Amino acid sequence: MRTARLRTACLALRTACLALLAALLAGIAPPMRAQDSATPAASGTVYNIEMIIFRATGAPGPAENWAMQGSSARTIAGDESASGNSQVGHFVAVLPSSDWQLTDLEGKLRASGAYVPVAHVAWSQTASSWGTRAGFPLARLGANVEGLSGTVFLEHGQFLHLGMTLTYAEAAPLPSLGAAPGTAFTINETRRVRFYERNYFDHPAFGVIALVTPAQGARAPGR
Repeated sequence: MRTARLRTACLALRTACLALLAALLAGIAPPMRAQDSATPAASGTVYNIEMIIFRATGAPGPAENWAMQGSSARTIAGDESASGNSQVGHFVAVLPSSDWQLTDLEGKLRASGAYVPVAHVAWSQTASSWGTRAGFPLARLGANVEGLSGTVFLEHGQFLHLGMTLTYAEAAPLPSLGAAPGTAFTINETRRVRFYERNYFDHPAFGVIALVTPAQGARAPGR
């Protein structure tokens, strides 16, 4: 009975944290979309991708096997099939912080007290064919954070999809999450994305907010 009450309290707190995150996301109005990604793009189309990776400061409750949360692949997509003429995306360049569009959101996350940003990166690339799962390691994207590793991939079939397999293991203990020092947490997820819409990849221990925009004709940061 006591364990059940603790679990309920833990879930209630996590729900409250997610509600706070939703409020932070809603507090910054996204710029107008110049183009929807539902239209198939040419193989040479260049996209800008920006990501904030952050961790939760805690979620009091009973010990859980958080490492298993989010470890199975989850795809939110329409009907897609791998192309017979698969193409692999090409890395173009890391984008400077002056081109970032999520800087204000990073500040709000940091000020909330519920989340701590651990990495903020942005880069340009072309998309791979749907189903190839061909991505780039975080280090190449500019994220060199101890305990954080993985790859990010952008695919184009009938729709545009952003996917990632990220692992985060903080050196310090996370007793509020029921985790020992060095416990690895994993996000393995793919979802359909549209230009200028912020996408949230969820895990009880850490999360990602990502933004995909066209490299050509993109709106200036903050506009």
